Amino acid sequence: MEKIKVLIADDHLLAREGLCQILEGAGDIECIATAKNGEEAVQLAKEISPDVAIIDVAMPLMNGIEATKKIKAACPETAVLIVSAYDYEHYVLACIELGASGYLLKDKMFASRLVNAIHTVHMGESIFDGKAHQVIRELTAKKQRHETGSGVLSRREFEVLQLLIQGKTNKEIASELCLSTQTVGSHLSNIFRKLGVQSRMEAVLYAINKGWGRLDDASHIQEQSRLNGPSEEED
Repeated sequence: MEKIKVLIADDHLLAREGLCQILEGAGDIECIATAKNGEEAVQLAKEISPDVAIIDVAMPLMNGIEATKKIKAACPETAVLIVSAYDYEHYVLACIELGASGYLLKDKMFASRLVNAIHTVHMGESIFDGKAHQVIRELTAKKQRHETGSGVLSRREFEVLQLLIQGKTNKEIASELCLSTQTVGSHLSNIFRKLGVQSRMEAVLYAINKGWGRLDDASHIQEQSRLNGPSEEED
């Protein structure tokens, strides 16, 4: 079996030696190079193209965040695993944005989790510790809110808006979503208020401008839509 080639970058000699010893016991992982600062890490990565680069955040000459950026630019196939004693949110966000595959905290269980983390990122998956995990969940939630109205609208309101874009009347929306026309009217009132618009047409144009719907979906909306109130029951 071909071993996973690993580069270790840490400004502490004992830390580098300790990490190498841990990896030697794994059997399928080989530490092929070590670096004492970010600049060395980048240069070595360019020369040897490791499968995984273990990068400490706090290093002289070039910190781990900047090193991650340069390593991913030069060696996109190299998985970067950030290790740090700190789980500051701005560290985590920066590392994620620059393409790091994992963020591992140097705590009491660090040694026992390191080998598994290397296997995880080498397989193309991600692993994040502590607050880093919470940051990932928050980013995912923000993305989901953006996909459903940037968090402004509830999921049901967003569904109503999508049907509004298609030119559906209140009764048609109510039928499709199994709601009463009164409930649909209430949802429309909330949509208008949250989007800061006064009419159905304005709501549709706002949604299309935000990329929440396609212009061709709205091409058949009648001029009368501008005059319909949010709670009006159309025929």
